[in-house]
Amino acid sequence: MKVLVTGAAGYVGRAVVQALHARGHEPVAMVRPGARVEIADAAEVRMAELLDADGLRRAVSGMDAVCHLAGLGRARESVTDPLPYFRVNTGGTVALVEAMAAEGVPRIVFASTGAIYGSPEMQPMGEHTPDAPPHPYAASKLAAEFAVEAQARTGALGAVVVRLLNVAGGADPEATRLIPRVLAAARDGEVLRINGDGGAVRDYLHIADAAAAFAACVEHCPAPGAGTRYNIGSGCGTSILDVMAAVERVTGRTVARVHGPAAAEPPTLIGDPAKAIAELGWRPRHSDIDEIVAATWQAGSAR
Repeated sequence: MKVLVTGAAGYVGRAVVQALHARGHEPVAMVRPGARVEIADAAEVRMAELLDADGLRRAVSGMDAVCHLAGLGRARESVTDPLPYFRVNTGGTVALVEAMAAEGVPRIVFASTGAIYGSPEMQPMGEHTPDAPPHPYAASKLAAEFAVEAQARTGALGAVVVRLLNVAGGADPEATRLIPRVLAAARDGEVLRINGDGGAVRDYLHIADAAAAFAACVEHCPAPGAGTRYNIGSGCGTSILDVMAAVERVTGRTVARVHGPAAAEPPTLIGDPAKAIAELGWRPRHSDIDEIVAATWQAGSAR
């Protein structure tokens, strides 16, 4: 299939392009106008802004499907400056779906977030866990999901919503995320400040597993008129202290730490990928925490 990947210059987008190419598809990378980037394995690069209706129509023209990953993703920033998140994440998705309708593109795989579930007591989180978006970023993604699903119900679109957990590994560009921070402390011999006792548990998913899930969703996308949703995570819980221990095993270096006050954050967030495993022929094959840490260390993303 010929598949447009929006946000193709991003961390996950590049990996999705590579995964689609590896499975015999023809990925077309959509990037912002003026971007000077090379996207490995992209059959073509098309330039368009997410809120430019004419540019989006040109970008989606001739496609069999779209993987929509473009958007804003900083949860804390969304609290202090929420409107751009609704403008880009919600409005941009609506504009993209309108362009797809105009050009007769029948399938979409939409990158959403497991953050929509908020902080449920019941773990792991399944697709039937109630929605409770805790910040504007998650709310903007949920609103975009509603738009995609409503369009699917009209019969104009087949849709898959992918709620991702914490993608990690490889050349992670975000130095403030936990794994790059711990690796940087190991490399530089600095003291790492952690919140509370370090017992907060999260679900880390290898970037290669995330990309493979998107490719599988493209291949299993419902026909127009239907939609479905998958939680894509490792299904395993890893604490801050577990990450630190993995970094010490992988690097052979000790990570000194100091404990600060506990943060107001959920104690445990783990996704349940059972539905995706059962229906997509996919499973998280590389998401052992040592493999994720080793991939990040080798890629030098903590430098």
